[in-house]
Amino acid sequence: MTIREITPTELQQLLAGDNPPSLIDVREEGEAAICSIDGSTLIPMNTLPQRLPELTRDRPVVLYCHGGMRSMMAGQWLSQQGFDALSLAGGIDRWAVEIEPEMARY
Repeated sequence: MTIREITPTELQQLLAGDNPPSLIDVREEGEAAICSIDGSTLIPMNTLPQRLPELTRDRPVVLYCHGGMRSMMAGQWLSQQGFDALSLAGGIDRWAVEIEPEMARY
């Protein structure tokens, strides 16, 4: 099962909308300390099963990581749990290039 990927521009539009999605950063704490997308919640991928009760099912969940692979895997798992999960294509690195060029990159 694959989930839908969205571009940074699509995410920016969703976040500015009337019912923005939950935004989950599945990277590790050290990565999030370098940069993150405003309004996101850090839930490292390996802690997602334990923290599942923190997520809401009343709106889509957009996941991101550094380059898009971890968020795709986490999103597939969330989708199997009944969530409307989306993955940010290219991760925070692509977000930095296309949306926030002043953001620190690694």
